[in-house]
This record gives sequence, structure tokens and C-alpha cells, in this order.
Amino acid sequence: MTRHTVEIPEDSEVFGTTVNAFANFGYSAAVRAHGHLFIAGTIGRRADGTIPDDIEEQTEIALGRIAEILRLEGLDLSALVEVTSYHVDIHQHLPGFSRAKARLVDAPYPAWSLIGVSALASPGLLVEIRATAAYPDAS
Repeated sequence: MTRHTVEIPEDSEVFGTTVNAFANFGYSAAVRAHGHLFIAGTIGRRADGTIPDDIEEQTEIALGRIAEILRLEGLDLSALVEVTSYHVDIHQHLPGFSRAKARLVDAPYPAWSLIGVSALASPGLLVEIRATAAYPDAS
């Protein structure tokens, strides 16, 4: 199987100081295999490492990070085929999440599952989004 690991540049304006998390925790931002790009869970942490209190801003940042990973591979958000998002206090935060998502994700929409969780990796995180994108057919 041919695999390609997507590397986020150290000078990324989108990821900023948080780019070190991939090496620190031993995972890749994304991996290309079998015509798909598998994007690891992405959070709404600002480039300076701080976490906004607002679900809309966290959602915008997380989707912006996904968009940046896609851009590095010559894709955009329209390439997404499957998304799973994990939500702390899902009923409280779903309206704000939905507003941000509606601003950034256009039709045709990917398959999307929303899962409520009790907590995420860092206190204050309200959403984590993982995704799969498909590369255009070569034919």
C-alpha cells in the first residue's frame, strides 16, 4: 500500500505553535492512501495555542485547519466525503456549531456524524472534527 503523510510546515500561519502537537503526541495531521485523505481529529485551538470560549470560533478554527490540510494536498472543503465531529455539551453548543458550519461548508455536503462526548483532550475544547476527503478521479 502506498501511503503519504501530510506534513504541516513549521511556519504555518494556521497551525502556528500548535504544529508541534503532531510530533509530541505521535500522530500525523493527515495520511493519503487509496485515493483518500484521512484527516486526524482537528480542534479549535488558535495558532498561539489558546482556546476560544466560543463554539463558533472553535468550529471556524477547526474547519480552517482542515481546509489548510486540504490546501496542502491541492484540495478544498468540497473534497470532503465523510466527517465526524465530537461535541462537549452537544445540545448547548449545536446551534453555534451549526451556524459556523453553514458559513464554511457548501453543498454538496459530505456525510456527517455528530457525537456527544463528556470531554476532549484539553479543558475548554468544545469540538473536534475528523474527516475523510477523496482525491479527484484520475480518469
